[in-house]
Amino acid sequence: MAKMTPLAKGLVTLIILGGTAAAAWHLGLKEIVQGKKDGQTAAPAAPSNPTAASTTTPSSTPSTPASSTKPATPPPAGGALGSAGNPLKVSIVSFHGYAPALLANGKALKTQAGSLFAQQGVNVEFVIQDDIPTLSTIFESKTAHCAWRTSDFWAQEQPNLRNAGLDGRAIMAVDNTQGADAIIARDPSITRVEDLADHSIALLQFTPSDGMTIDALENSSLTARKKQSVRYVYINAEEGTAGVRAALESGSVDAAALWDPDLSLALKNIPGAHVVYSTRTATNLIYDVIVCDNRVLSDPANEGAFQSFVGGWMAGVDAAKKSPDDAVDALVRTEEFFSLLAKDQGRPFVKSLFDNLVWTGLEDNARIFGLVGGTNHYDRVYRRFDGIYRKVGALANPNSPVIAPQDSVDLRYIRALLAKSQSAQQAAAKPEFTFTEQERQQVAKQEPTVTKPVIVSFSSGSAELTKRSQKIIDDEMVPFIENNGSAYFDISGNSDSTGAREANMRISRARAQAVVDYLVSQWEFDRARFVVTGNGPDKPLCNEAAPQGENLSLEDCRAMNRTTRAAVLRR
Repeated sequence: MAKMTPLAKGLVTLIILGGTAAAAWHLGLKEIVQGKKDGQTAAPAAPSNPTAASTTTPSSTPSTPASSTKPATPPPAGGALGSAGNPLKVSIVSFHGYAPALLANGKALKTQAGSLFAQQGVNVEFVIQDDIPTLSTIFESKTAHCAWRTSDFWAQEQPNLRNAGLDGRAIMAVDNTQGADAIIARDPSITRVEDLADHSIALLQFTPSDGMTIDALENSSLTARKKQSVRYVYINAEEGTAGVRAALESGSVDAAALWDPDLSLALKNIPGAHVVYSTRTATNLIYDVIVCDNRVLSDPANEGAFQSFVGGWMAGVDAAKKSPDDAVDALVRTEEFFSLLAKDQGRPFVKSLFDNLVWTGLEDNARIFGLVGGTNHYDRVYRRFDGIYRKVGALANPNSPVIAPQDSVDLRYIRALLAKSQSAQQAAAKPEFTFTEQERQQVAKQEPTVTKPVIVSFSSGSAELTKRSQKIIDDEMVPFIENNGSAYFDISGNSDSTGAREANMRISRARAQAVVDYLVSQWEFDRARFVVTGNGPDKPLCNEAAPQGENLSLEDCRAMNRTTRAAVLRR
């Protein structure tokens, strides 16, 4: 077993504190280097109790906004927030998504003269906390005014924060993983999400990788019985992502859900390791955001400091994209983890990690939060993961009320910047990805990564969508398509085995075409994204000759086969 680092100890503390093990996201990273430094290798841990992280006694504090229960913090003697004597403090972890902010600070944890933050007129101090205290601990101790969170983790932690009589708001998105999280396998027979049936997958519980895996399996074409056959191997939090990688490397599991840099190291070093499903396809799934203490945010005297902070970070994104080598240098100079990683793997390896995420600038924020029209992806992801984690018992108090996504953000600073930038508005209004007929023909030749069946009802012998079927498409198919932002889709109509085959083939294709026409006309998806297929009875999801094998009745088996399916075709 690898030596327990301060990071690992912090993760154990999180579990004890009550279901916030999702903080392991981006963490456990020092295991990579510390293990090498100590000449040790992390061993895979035994599966843990799936509900162990939610056994703490729930708080009895009413779930109400902090602004109504605790007074604002009085101004400190050191001066106004953002001044040299009272810098805006931000808690971060060792992760390359924060390179733009460190670059904006003059490649330092504290604002340097002439840096982008200095030019904005704000002093910022970054506090690296790889032990991941809870937000209530950070805010109550005044260690920092703001802290990083992933949008899914924030959906878990805000109810806990409210229960503690506090509150916070996300003020901007700072990165979007697009390839930095993935389900990978070394078994060549596992090439799609459905192939995970009857196999084992190692992961850290209640992290975005866990949520990504749950989301993928729930959206797959596996029957309920087959979904239950997937064996989750929860690696102990103290092992971190190095433990997940070690489990796959040792062959004790068939697949693993990982994030960078362990993801890139696994693909580089494990023979046969390959990506099954990743955020390079599910591009609108995992975002890092900065969450700030609502007591500080609600003080009008601090508005200028926060506006300058957000403006400086956005400027840092532009600078990092223009000079990735400077971004690497900022990480190496400020974070021991990246200094050691650069020595062990080389600076080019650190730089290669940037290819798997997007540092989200102003136009990206506008797109993510739906500020120029289109889908509010943050809202959708927040709601989705709140549901996922409540279902699996990740909240310290499972009875905490659901917090509306709009009550978890404060977008006035992003809005103010956007109002002054016509170019950012125009860029944000354009689709993030483009699709072509030629590329669609190429990707249509490959096997789908995951296939979602949706029961879209039609009148007998008809291909006309009813109002009810339109609602089903809106609720079940559209979010799946939006989640997989870079993907093409094979939309297929399917029938059961009853009736004439040729008639079933014709009507199933006509019904698939009706679904695509609706998606294009009502949701403005690019028609070039869609392949239209009529399978008739040829691709059943359930064997009608033996439905009992899936614990289904014959009619339920046939209903499963009579579905419209959205199959993900990754680039």
